[in-house]
Amino acid sequence: MEESLREARAAGAQGEVAIGAVVVRDDVLLARAGNASIAEIDPTGHAEIRALRSAARAAGNYRLSGAVLYVTVEPCVMCMGAALQARIARLVYGCADPKAGAAGSLFDLGRDRRLNHRMVVDGGVAEDECRALVQEFFRTRRANLA
Repeated sequence: MEESLREARAAGAQGEVAIGAVVVRDDVLLARAGNASIAEIDPTGHAEIRALRSAARAAGNYRLSGAVLYVTVEPCVMCMGAALQARIARLVYGCADPKAGAAGSLFDLGRDRRLNHRMVVDGGVAEDECRALVQEFFRTRRANLA
């Protein structure tokens, strides 16, 4: 999770929402990324999507069976969908997202039996630090807009 937090801090320093993600398989870091929707002018520029894309290139396969996705904030529907398509085995996230979370808060896509792939989901890892980072980002952003 520490690597994800580093990516989140870097994204926040660039004016992006402070979220970071890494993909690990067999104790090998395949990819890391922070949010970059603004810089890339891309609504899919979430940390999870960017990390999954990089991990697939590193692995030479869009299927990342056995991989673990670590992310600082509970993924949204788009990011959970991408993780499911990539066949991620396990998701580990920091803080819940009660407004958009799709790994248990609003939706529970990782464990939805109607889908053809499920993943283990572990939330609350380094929760306080992850929450503080994203809250500070938005607090600073609101102060700068005032």
